[in-house]
Amino acid sequence: MTQTATAAGRERIILVGLEHDGVSRWDLEDSMEELAQLADTAGAEVAGRVVQRLDRPTAPFYIGRGKAEEVARDSKSKGAASVVFDDELSPAQSRNLEEAMHCKVIDRTQLILDIFASRARTREGRLQIELAQLQYLLPRLTRMWTHLSRQTGGIGTRGPGETQLEVDRRRVQDRIARLERDLAEVRKNRGVQREGRMRHNWPCASLVGYTNAGKSSLLNRLTGAGVPADDRLFETLDPTTRHIVLPNHQKVLLTDTVGFIRKLPHTLIESFKSTLEEVSLANLLLHVVDLSHPRHLEHIAAVDAALSELGAQGKQTIMVFNKCDALADPGLAESQLARFPGSVAVSARTGAGFGQLIEEIQVRLAAWRMRGRYRIPLSEPALLAEIHRVGHVLDIAYENDFALVTAHIPPELAGRLSPHEAAP
Repeated sequence: MTQTATAAGRERIILVGLEHDGVSRWDLEDSMEELAQLADTAGAEVAGRVVQRLDRPTAPFYIGRGKAEEVARDSKSKGAASVVFDDELSPAQSRNLEEAMHCKVIDRTQLILDIFASRARTREGRLQIELAQLQYLLPRLTRMWTHLSRQTGGIGTRGPGETQLEVDRRRVQDRIARLERDLAEVRKNRGVQREGRMRHNWPCASLVGYTNAGKSSLLNRLTGAGVPADDRLFETLDPTTRHIVLPNHQKVLLTDTVGFIRKLPHTLIESFKSTLEEVSLANLLLHVVDLSHPRHLEHIAAVDAALSELGAQGKQTIMVFNKCDALADPGLAESQLARFPGSVAVSARTGAGFGQLIEEIQVRLAAWRMRGRYRIPLSEPALLAEIHRVGHVLDIAYENDFALVTAHIPPELAGRLSPHEAAP
């Protein structure tokens, strides 16, 4: 959080959630439990939870005014220094709530940004987090200068709030521009590194999944990478790439990426695109799912939505159901394997199922060792775009009304190409 835990103890907070149209009670309870885990990860102690039912969020306070006053009394009686809301608040809502509650008000986005800031280790990670924080801060600068309205008048005090606010806005905008330039340079360097790997013609696989699904444990088990794999949200921020050698002697580059979460701030996805582009350019995705979590299907949907935003939808994907050793009902694994053909059930802790996982990776990547040449009509730009998105284009030339594309593409896409589209 914006205030770290002190030596006297962890910062006490109150969690606030809103049940409204489109959000069921069960969805809210699960989201609030996840918010409590985020708060614990940030070093806070949850002193209480407050939930209200409304048709829709209110413009001034997000919750009702009466409920805001109730939360203010509750936080004071429990010695809570902050109130954390389960959704992103508008600048006006944050300002109004702080005035009504007389304490620090934080939303879910701010909490996640703070966790990321405490976990970033590399220069790239720190740049990405700072950019996301500044993009979040920029529309909220006015709120931070409300204390100037309480200054007494007189010579030397007229107009400092407005002047200083504009100065700060300009400084933040200048810093954002500088960070974007620095990250563009990082992306360029990453592209050079990627081209070097591609010269070896090694296929690339990326581990994706909901936070705390066990991606880092899976990477460690497959490659011996030794990356931290504690049972905490967002334990891994900076990507780690290692290689494995399959039984058929094919080398594969395997990259661990940051975990996703519901209501993941858009500013984070934008800032982390230079890292997450490894996902959109991968030949194969290993979607790791914590099968022991009661809402694992919702986690799958949240990850799929994030992948779509990154332009990685339609990628060749293996569903990897992890933590099968922690299941109370072993039949759950069988039902999910039947629901997702080509999926595997494993335990990164015990190593169960890893032989089948390696075999499935080898089968899926077999197609990438063979190149195909395809004759795509220019009247079908969507098909050409899909080849670029999910495949690895080696060469492209144009002949009359056709594009002659030499590429590695997934078997699913190759099977959809009509005979006239396969060039000799």
